[in-house]
Amino acid sequence: MPAQPGRLGETRRPVTDVAPAERGATRIADRVVAKIAGQAAREVLEALPSDAMPPHATVVVHHETARVRVSLELDYPSDIGGQCNAVRRHVAERVGALAGMEVPEVAVQVERLHLAQSPGGAHGRTQ
Repeated sequence: MPAQPGRLGETRRPVTDVAPAERGATRIADRVVAKIAGQAAREVLEALPSDAMPPHATVVVHHETARVRVSLELDYPSDIGGQCNAVRRHVAERVGALAGMEVPEVAVQVERLHLAQSPGGAHGRTQ
């Protein structure tokens, strides 16, 4: 089929139908998936210690599967296990929903615990 003339000397290529499987694929960069995971971890934590670094993530993507490692800092005392479980679930859910990837593993690494200040004085000690 010859090219069809357009406006002012332009030529348009003929419209062809390409099967979906032959159109290519969208690849989401690892760093984008890591940003999604880090944001998801921040969403689930109620409050970070005032001097804590925000949660950050690293990922390894292979085909449509992402393995995620989230590093975070938490207050102590607190329910550390409960917070880590909540981060695992939410990160897996958000990466799956936003990036369309399976997330079989979310490793949570607590890098630092911050001693929470209590109303009774410095670090909760009474005199």
